[in-house]
Amino acid sequence: MPNRRPTSPAQAAKQTRRSGRPRIGLALAGGGPLGAIYEIGALCALEESIEGLDFCDCDSYIGISAGGFIAAGLANGMSPRMLSAAFIENSVTAPDSFDPAELMHPAWGEFGERLRLLPGLLKSAVWDHWMEGRSLLGAFERLGRALPTGLLSGDALEAQVRRQFALPGRSNDFRELGKRLVLVATDLDSGEAVPFGLPGWDDVPISRAVQASAALPGLFPPVKIAGRHYVDGALKKTLHASLLLQEGVDLLICLNPLVPYESDRDGVPPSSAEAGGQIPHLVDGGLPLVMSQTFRSLIHSRLELGMKRYEHTHPATDILLFEPDHRDAEMFLANTFSYSQRRHLAEHAFQTTRARLRRRAPKLQVALQRHGLSLKLDVLQEPGRRLLSEPAATRTETALRRLRAALSLLEARHA
Repeated sequence: MPNRRPTSPAQAAKQTRRSGRPRIGLALAGGGPLGAIYEIGALCALEESIEGLDFCDCDSYIGISAGGFIAAGLANGMSPRMLSAAFIENSVTAPDSFDPAELMHPAWGEFGERLRLLPGLLKSAVWDHWMEGRSLLGAFERLGRALPTGLLSGDALEAQVRRQFALPGRSNDFRELGKRLVLVATDLDSGEAVPFGLPGWDDVPISRAVQASAALPGLFPPVKIAGRHYVDGALKKTLHASLLLQEGVDLLICLNPLVPYESDRDGVPPSSAEAGGQIPHLVDGGLPLVMSQTFRSLIHSRLELGMKRYEHTHPATDILLFEPDHRDAEMFLANTFSYSQRRHLAEHAFQTTRARLRRRAPKLQVALQRHGLSLKLDVLQEPGRRLLSEPAATRTETALRRLRAALSLLEARHA
């Protein structure tokens, strides 16, 4: 374990730069590409709807897995709209663009290392079975060591993040940010959560910490840092928000993309603005829906317990949690690791967050005003406000419809 160092000058400056102003923290949970898509859409809706809120100017950030990627971008001055342009729309030019295809590279290096073990393991298995008398199944158990620990390489993600943070005005060094950024990963050999970015853990490049925090076991191989191996930070907790609360914040905004599904909760059907239809019985969807509900229920139960604990341990801090509606079938049915529907899902997250802000407006106004913030009710009520422009195909279809209508009108006049 690295030796703890005293607070750096940049961190000391961060702690005093908001003298007399409320300290705002942002905590972002994971959830694969779907989680990142939801969080970008929701962050855009929140920043545009709350007067005085600037997500690039928070005092501290904590991110886990996909949330770590978003938190690192915000801490580096990439606004939610900039993240949307790079990650959702891919409308920016290199080096600020983010190519999702780079995330799908097979982990060839991991495959090669495991294959090199296979001849020796096979020889040992045969020896154990024929010479030592072990059962065939028992002898061949050792072949499990030849299986890769991940299918996809996380090196491309690290390279893209490193490239973006090398641009002027940004940094790939936690100590140079001037604000607190914490990216949580799990030490595979000890099971302990590791807060990259805190003193003693801040000499690791941010891009490498992002890769480690997002290394979901089975999908990405563990990430080796200083002789230790790290995997997804969500293995221990869903948010790890206590790391920011311990540092002292007045307002903590939390986003969690994955929630269990509830059909017809309290007997009240969801409004069309907040949910994407309903699913009568999850069992009808077979194993994928059952496993999705199980996974989401497990991680959300930890979040609920954490939130209740935070209320008792930090009563002076206002904690605002934003997440999808539990009856939102569209978010529940979306593939957690799919990137193909990013435009539609980001727009959905933007619109449903706006709808929930309108519904929670009275209580939110009270909490926000304690910190010099307020809801922009006129913006929330603005009809037709969108995160993304309509796709070109839709605009073309609209133009064609207008052209056909004009031609029909001319034909009618000359008839």
